[in-house]
Amino acid sequence: MPILGAHQSIAGGFDKAVERARIAGCDCLQIFTKNCNRWKAPPLTEEQVIAFQRALQQNGIAHPVGHSGYLINLASPDPKLWQKSLNSLNEEYQRAARLDLEALIIHPGAAISGGTTSALQRIATALTWVFESNPECKTWILLETTAGQGTHLGRTFDELATIFELTKDTQRLGVCWDTCHMLAADYPIDSPEGWDRTVRWFDRQIGLDRLKAIHLNDSKLPRGSGVDRHEHIGKGYVGRATFQRILRDPRVNHLPMYIETPKGKDDNGQDWDVINLTLLRDLAAQS
Repeated sequence: MPILGAHQSIAGGFDKAVERARIAGCDCLQIFTKNCNRWKAPPLTEEQVIAFQRALQQNGIAHPVGHSGYLINLASPDPKLWQKSLNSLNEEYQRAARLDLEALIIHPGAAISGGTTSALQRIATALTWVFESNPECKTWILLETTAGQGTHLGRTFDELATIFELTKDTQRLGVCWDTCHMLAADYPIDSPEGWDRTVRWFDRQIGLDRLKAIHLNDSKLPRGSGVDRHEHIGKGYVGRATFQRILRDPRVNHLPMYIETPKGKDDNGQDWDVINLTLLRDLAAQS
């Protein structure tokens, strides 16, 4: 069976996120390392770290990963914002390592103005600095595929490959696919032939060994929209057949997969995380 989980809130403590994951039926877990809409956070305490690790062990949750905050923009042409983003990423990377997370997932950034080449170089420069400043950290940084909305980078495998080429040390650099973003970016994952072509293209451009996680999200908008709008599994344009194809593909189905679908309850009072994870497991089990 696939390794399935969800993003969970850290409200009340990191250990509370683990409890929420267990209640939702998660195998794996994604969290923010701090408030995602603030630059700074109080330092982690030893008690927080111990409680988090104990909760993971007691609840049988594996493959914990972090997602960076939304204010970070490593592609920014504004020197002050770029430096602030670099410092924030460095702090989050150290927090992720302290929590013993397997990876920290980041959005590459938005160019805002100027050329794509210089923006990609700014991202690579930031990654190089963070890796060189934290040689003892074993946590991966994963570049997330994006929908390409506005000037956001990471829409194409070519852009991600360029970041790899420009970064000096890529031993801890990987990729996280997002199914909603990939469809929005016009990758034809919604057909058998298109999915196979997409997987093979990524393998040629970057290498499947660099793919470390997948976000399973349906899309409110059709392929090529360029807009990032997540939908519940099977209720959008990615579709059930595509999720089943992913869950049964031995090239990728060994990876931890995390849903970032809308939170809340349906009309019957059922938790949407439970509904979405149950459906994914059903799709994986169908012959």
